[in-house]
Amino acid sequence: MGRFGVCLLRHVSSLPSSFTCPPVPRTRCLHPRVFTGSFPCYRRTTVPGLSCQHRRDLGTAAPQHIQDLSGPEQRLLNKLYDGLVGGQRASLAESITLVETQHPRKKELAQVLLQRVLAYRREQEARNGGKPVAFRVGLSGPPGAGKSSFIEVVGKMLTGRGHKVAVLAVDPSSCTTGGSLMGDKTRMTELSRDMNAFIRPSPTSGTLGGVTRTTNEAVVLCEGAGYDVVLVETVGVGQSEFAVADMVDMFVLLIPPAGGDELQGIKRGIIERADLVVVTKSDGDLVVPARRIQTEYTSALKLLRRSSKSWNPKVVRASSHTFDGIPEVWAKMESYRDAMLASGELQGRRTAQQKVWMWSLIQESVVRHFQNHPSVRGALPHLEEKVTKGVISPGLAADLLLKAFSSSASL
Repeated sequence: MGRFGVCLLRHVSSLPSSFTCPPVPRTRCLHPRVFTGSFPCYRRTTVPGLSCQHRRDLGTAAPQHIQDLSGPEQRLLNKLYDGLVGGQRASLAESITLVETQHPRKKELAQVLLQRVLAYRREQEARNGGKPVAFRVGLSGPPGAGKSSFIEVVGKMLTGRGHKVAVLAVDPSSCTTGGSLMGDKTRMTELSRDMNAFIRPSPTSGTLGGVTRTTNEAVVLCEGAGYDVVLVETVGVGQSEFAVADMVDMFVLLIPPAGGDELQGIKRGIIERADLVVVTKSDGDLVVPARRIQTEYTSALKLLRRSSKSWNPKVVRASSHTFDGIPEVWAKMESYRDAMLASGELQGRRTAQQKVWMWSLIQESVVRHFQNHPSVRGALPHLEEKVTKGVISPGLAADLLLKAFSSSASL
């Protein structure tokens, strides 16, 4: 957050609840054509309970960001937004790049753009009877499960049926060099040439859980661009890494025919979060092993507690090579979506996910702020040296650093 954002938060946190913000001078407001539509400005708000003077304290946060935009920044956001809602893939790609940036000022611009896209999406959902306009599907599995091949076959089938498909593929970053191969888009050669599809590879950049911190925001941008099916492919994950399940409507686990026995399926972890298990590569000599794995995982899922009252997880077989089982997999996904929409669980799930990701980003920002704090940076080398020499324990060093941080922060 920039200097004006930090000052704003400190200011509004100290105001009484009855405080009324004074009218904002017209010279500070943007040109009326800059943010037309449903995005709130100083003279009009779409948030219930707020007047044009924004009596509520936090209601001034987003307009404060808009207030400080320069002319080029306004034109950039207008261009990105107009291209985004117009379905231009280049504008969507540029918007995701803006969201993924680590530059402080550009991160603030990205939040302004996201607020406007969120307002546009709320309008679309209101016209759709309050139902989501897009279906989010997360796909995960061990390396070599055939995730990219599966996504390309499913994506081509969906675009052939009139859907617009966005694929957010996350590639692992090297812990040594920090680089990523970004090979998923190369594998999806046919889908990448489809004008009704959008593929965006992103590096994990050290983020655990198989997704990046900005993947959730990229999903919002894809929905704003008119993509009604968003597929999020994670890196090859283990049993405990299932952060993608906290940002999608349906979590699909892909396992190869040699994906372990029944005991492996019973183990608590990623299998508990799966709404659908797909045994891939079910063709040729692997048909028999695939059937065995399907039977064992079906039995294993019966021993796990149901996470939904409206849906029982299913286990199906499919082959990206022969196309066998692919239409049946999508039929299961549609059945899940219809059942969850009818019961209202899908909407509740999305609401809970927003809270999860808000706290996840708060934790990440707090850790970064702690590491960059002057008191911590000053004491860190000395304490690290004592820890490595065995003079003090890591726990004591952590307590001393936290004490230094809290003491200086309270001044």
